[in-house]
Amino acid sequence: MITAQDLHEEFQFPQDTESQLSSDADLEDPDGRNVKTGRGMGAKRGRKVLGDKAKSGGAGRVTGAGWVNGLHKENGIENMSLFEVVKVGRSATQSVVDDWIEAYKQDRDMALLELINFFIQCSGCKGAVSEEMFRHMQNSEIIRKMTEEFDEDSGDYPLTLSGPQWKRFRINFCDFIAVLVRQCQYSIIYDEYMMDTVISLLTGLSDSQVRAFRHTSTLAAMKLMTALVNVALNLSINMDNTQRQYEAERNKVIAKRANDRLELLLQKRKELQENQDDIENMMNAIFKGVFVHRYRDAIAEIRAICIEEIGVWMKLYSDAFLNDSYLKYVGWTMHDKQGEVRLKCLTALQGLYYNRELGARLELFTSRFKDRIVSMTLDKEYDVAVQAVKLLTLILQSSDEVLTAEDCESVYHLVYSAHRPIAVSAGEFLFKKLFSHRGPEEEGLPRRGRQSLNGSLIKITVFFFLESELHEHGAYLVDSLWECASELLKDWETMISLLLDEPMPGEEALTDRQETALVEIMLSAIRQACECHPPVGRGTGKRVLTAKEKKTQLDDRTRITEMFAVALPLLLAKYCVDIDKVTNLLQIPKYFDLDIYTTGRLERHMDALLRQIWEVIDKHTDTEVLEACSTTYYCLCNEEFTIFNRVDIARSQLLDELVDKFNRLLEDFLQEGEEPDDDDAYQVLSTLKKITAFHNAHDLSKWDLFTSNYRLLNIGLQNGDMPEQIVIHAMQCTHYIVLWHLAEVSDGSSIKGDLVTLRKQMRAFCLVCQRYLNSINTAVKEQAFTILCDLLLIFSHQILSSGLERLEDLVYAPDSSLQAELLNFILDQVFIDQDDDVNSTDGQQDDEPSKIEAMHKRRNLLAAYCKLIIYNVVEMNTGADIFKHYMRYYNDYGDIIKETMSKTRQIDKIQCAKTLILSLQKLFNEMMSELGFNFDRSSSAFCGVKELARRFSLTFGLDQIKTREAIAMLHKDGIEFAFKEPSPQGEGGPPLNLPFLDILSEFSSKLIRQDKRTVHMYLERFMTFQMALQRDDCWLPLISYRNSLQAGVDDDAMSVISGISSRGSTVRSKKSKPATVSKRKLPEEENSSSSIDGVWMNREQSVPTPVMMHSPHLTSTVLRDPKRMRPEDSYAAAFSMPTEEHLHQALPPQQLPHHQHQAAIDYNTQVTWMLTQRQHAEARQHQERISMQYAKMRNHMQQAVRRGSGLMEDDEEPIVEDVMMSSEDRLEDINEGMDFNTMEIDLPASKNRRERNELKPDYFDPSSIMDDSVLNVSMF
Repeated sequence: MITAQDLHEEFQFPQDTESQLSSDADLEDPDGRNVKTGRGMGAKRGRKVLGDKAKSGGAGRVTGAGWVNGLHKENGIENMSLFEVVKVGRSATQSVVDDWIEAYKQDRDMALLELINFFIQCSGCKGAVSEEMFRHMQNSEIIRKMTEEFDEDSGDYPLTLSGPQWKRFRINFCDFIAVLVRQCQYSIIYDEYMMDTVISLLTGLSDSQVRAFRHTSTLAAMKLMTALVNVALNLSINMDNTQRQYEAERNKVIAKRANDRLELLLQKRKELQENQDDIENMMNAIFKGVFVHRYRDAIAEIRAICIEEIGVWMKLYSDAFLNDSYLKYVGWTMHDKQGEVRLKCLTALQGLYYNRELGARLELFTSRFKDRIVSMTLDKEYDVAVQAVKLLTLILQSSDEVLTAEDCESVYHLVYSAHRPIAVSAGEFLFKKLFSHRGPEEEGLPRRGRQSLNGSLIKITVFFFLESELHEHGAYLVDSLWECASELLKDWETMISLLLDEPMPGEEALTDRQETALVEIMLSAIRQACECHPPVGRGTGKRVLTAKEKKTQLDDRTRITEMFAVALPLLLAKYCVDIDKVTNLLQIPKYFDLDIYTTGRLERHMDALLRQIWEVIDKHTDTEVLEACSTTYYCLCNEEFTIFNRVDIARSQLLDELVDKFNRLLEDFLQEGEEPDDDDAYQVLSTLKKITAFHNAHDLSKWDLFTSNYRLLNIGLQNGDMPEQIVIHAMQCTHYIVLWHLAEVSDGSSIKGDLVTLRKQMRAFCLVCQRYLNSINTAVKEQAFTILCDLLLIFSHQILSSGLERLEDLVYAPDSSLQAELLNFILDQVFIDQDDDVNSTDGQQDDEPSKIEAMHKRRNLLAAYCKLIIYNVVEMNTGADIFKHYMRYYNDYGDIIKETMSKTRQIDKIQCAKTLILSLQKLFNEMMSELGFNFDRSSSAFCGVKELARRFSLTFGLDQIKTREAIAMLHKDGIEFAFKEPSPQGEGGPPLNLPFLDILSEFSSKLIRQDKRTVHMYLERFMTFQMALQRDDCWLPLISYRNSLQAGVDDDAMSVISGISSRGSTVRSKKSKPATVSKRKLPEEENSSSSIDGVWMNREQSVPTPVMMHSPHLTSTVLRDPKRMRPEDSYAAAFSMPTEEHLHQALPPQQLPHHQHQAAIDYNTQVTWMLTQRQHAEARQHQERISMQYAKMRNHMQQAVRRGSGLMEDDEEPIVEDVMMSSEDRLEDINEGMDFNTMEIDLPASKNRRERNELKPDYFDPSSIMDDSVLNVSMF
């Protein structure tokens, strides 16, 4: 145990300062626990040393109530340790602590030993401190012993374990420490034994290299410090009360003064001061022994604990802790690299700034670290950014002058953030800054109306909205302010007054721009009140409303209807010619409760609204305004409400007038012999745009618009001079006609002849659109393409999937010419560089918004065509021309192309694989046409194709069984393509497309072993024996592809020219090892393997297969050591001549000549001559080949791992499995043929990792946990 001398040396507490203590209440001690053990009122003198106390307390100990041999006795049945009691949490913490205190009074050594073991076990250590260790070992020796007994099989310990039990344990652990100090605050903590021992133990554990010890002891020490702060606060309160009582008694006249009471109060104050000094010494020991070291610990959780607790100390006992000496630690830690720690700093500061009385003490800290707090509003951790904004809001409330205009502006723009908690916090900051200050002149203003206080606040909101220059994000601003300023934003009466009423004398009227902004804010507030969910892009979805929220929603909707039913016609009349205002105002009726028009007798206001909409339609030709009018009619024409007849009559009258006008103008416009002028074209276009806008939401079938529109489109094709916009809107209107007709036929309410009519109209319209694909106008071609894609998808075989078999006659499949035209359009209009995009005719293509808009348009066109591929409307192989651009246009269309590949693979794996290899073949042919057949395989073009193949292979995923047939078919098509064209150099040269095998090898890693053998056999059917002997650079693709197929394959499938037999050398090197039992092949694998072999190995051969001799078995080298084999023996045995029987087996029956014996002799003679010529050269190159193979294997492995670390696709994986399979055997074989002087290094076995770690110094580099900027921060 620690001696008294050691304790005095360890706890040298500074006492150069006096604590400033203040309080208002007496500390009551109803149980009389101020009488302390070993220390009465004046018994502080004559202290025993700790060793004597320990010895005196150990004699004749009697266990207290509830404890048996240091174990807690619960209900007289269970004996549990203190750790188990706290972990289970069945007993109240108060009773557990009281039982421990009783045991401590009876035998403090045993009770303290139990407390020490409690902290050890809470750290997850399986060991325990014995009584012998407790009496005779120092703390450092005990900790070292516990470190050796620590179970390091798992890195988990109670504080890091998940689950409700362990979360409850952490709470119980902290409560136990707090209650222990609170119950001991009157006597035991001053006995110079218990607290000194606990603090010394926790300080030693907090310096341990074992994370569990360090984490648990730091938490315990910080909670112990917090409990001591509460005790110190109570002592200061009691001291203040005693001092006041003493002063009051002393100020009495001498006759009434009680001297005995004065002496008693003086003695009590002296004792309280001594207790206060002891508590301060304990707190200084914990702070300097634990906090100062652990606030910069390597573990973020430990640093967070320290910062969280120091915030509690400064808040509880501000007189002692709220100064620059402690605040600097929080300021420095705000630069921590972990968001968890930064978050604790901000929450700790929020507790300080919330109390305005503490603001004066934080001025220096605020000025020093304000910039850091402002910068944290843009923290990468959203939770940290939210708390930073909330902290700035508290700083703003405490003082208006602290934050500059630049600081506020950095927070203002966050109201438009897509992350809603940040935006709401920024909205609260904005509200506090702009709306919370009221001058004396604003006190007497009315509550509502233009002259009200809300009127000025709404103007401020409009000004802020315009200054932010994000005019299309009004809904985001309203959503940010909704929680703190909903009452202001729901003051629609004041908004209407600002828009309709004339300004008062001396009042500045709103400008046109400000009125537009106010209308947008008003619409956004109406939408927020009626829908009760954030705008698009902010929030995960609609949440379930509470009963109170639903009632508020209904009340708001009623108010909106009653208010705007009257005001909306007036607003439309005033702003009838303004496009932006009218478009927003016309969206308000869709939030109306239409029953109120009847119950509130507001029908005349409905008539006024319909008249204003009619006037808007008559004056505007803008598509956005016309669609808003159409949507408003659609919302009002609801058969459930009584106003339906009134609105339906007005709509019919409007459409009758529009259709009659269109037919009349069209006759004049298309009249033969007369040249239409621009005015006629404008009249036709404006009327057609209005009809098209209404046809989008309303069924206009009874007006029979197909004939006139089809006639307009046909004449446009014949003459070629039809205005662009007329053609576009005519096609769009005809498209709506066909769709409405289809909806009528699908409902079953039409007659039989309607189906035939629809079929004719649809096919005729598709032919017209197909002809418009060749138009010289880009906008017309894009419109025709989009409509064609929609119609082909709608009228495909998918139309029958809903049980509508009667619509089978409507199915329309595009012919090959239409598919080709659609594909050519995509290639010409989508896969182009932005610099080559000349679609814009207004000369504005160079600005960034136009480029972004053009990119979105091209993406939509590509997506429309890819849907045709996915739904099998066009042939899947047409996707090859799309897939080949995957790498080049990855940034623009990579996500669309990748999703298309994924969907096509789900539909048909084999056809998808054939499409992928076809796209690579197309790219290869394009490269050959540009570079010629003698291109450099290291060129960027060839490397690009190979990289594309690698990306394609990675998209097949990890499950090789599912993609087995598809990968095999891919290799089959690739091999046939490689040998399809003869050599341009004549006989004996490599085939024209042979380099394609280098590209195909990227897919070899996706083959399972059985299929590698099958593919290798299929490859040999295209090879001749001379090809196998070639070693020129032009034959390297064939060599590398064969090697990729031979990785992990048995020796019966190995090539003749493989150097040495890997299996043979393995047999020799493992003579002493028992033979391993080979795994039985699963039946499904056998069937799958045989099915693949049977499917495409025995198919009809479209390409003639040259004669290829079977690879002979290496019989003569099995019993010989290759290192001792002579070169000529090795080579001659490896290339033994095939017999006549073997030759007959190698040749197909139809290729056997008539003179078989003579042919075999000539062949053997030829081969013998060739082997003799190359025998010596091969012998010299034997070792070099093995070295090259070893280097290739290492390079291949490194590249595979390197590829795996830098993948871009989600479903990619490192290609290590096939490279590494049977690598142990192959590397042994290679090393066996190489004369390497290897040195084996035998490292001594590790005794204990924890023991080695203790040799490290207890130093934690701040640069590992903090930014560089914090290292240069000076202290106060």
